[in-house]
Amino acid sequence: MEYIFAPWRKEYVRKVSKMNECIFCRAIQMKNDRNAFILYRGKNNFIVLNKYPYTPGHLMIAPYRHLSSFERAKKESTDEMVDLLKLSLSILKKKYRPHGFNTGMNLGNSAGAGVADHFHLHVIPRWIGDSNFMPLVGKTKVVIEDIVTTYAQLLPSFQRAKLRSS
Repeated sequence: MEYIFAPWRKEYVRKVSKMNECIFCRAIQMKNDRNAFILYRGKNNFIVLNKYPYTPGHLMIAPYRHLSSFERAKKESTDEMVDLLKLSLSILKKKYRPHGFNTGMNLGNSAGAGVADHFHLHVIPRWIGDSNFMPLVGKTKVVIEDIVTTYAQLLPSFQRAKLRSS
């Protein structure tokens, strides 16, 4: 059995728990999608890069509606979320060629949710050997691509997808 440890997340969770506003609600209210790292805006949901990624291309799909509970979301929102998951997987496969993906939701603090009051779906590209000893031994996380580069890499594909769906 393999284990993935992410001790660097502790700092992020501490910061988020001290904030009074929701990071997703703040992102959708920003005037500039580039500053918020929003890649795509759908009718009910949006796609945003994770500012503290596990791997390059780690993104999240979140509803515009501030809800902590997936089961309280409207069907059209959850249906669109699945469509955006398919779109994200397709684009990430073409751009990054990962060996696999982790997708899912952490619902509630006890489940590891960094933002427990606004549910969201993680899409994490994975490569064989993408986790190493650095975070554990050196208290250092190796990130091979910064978020600005990731955004520039993915945005054109999401923009083309938006034009096709309009």
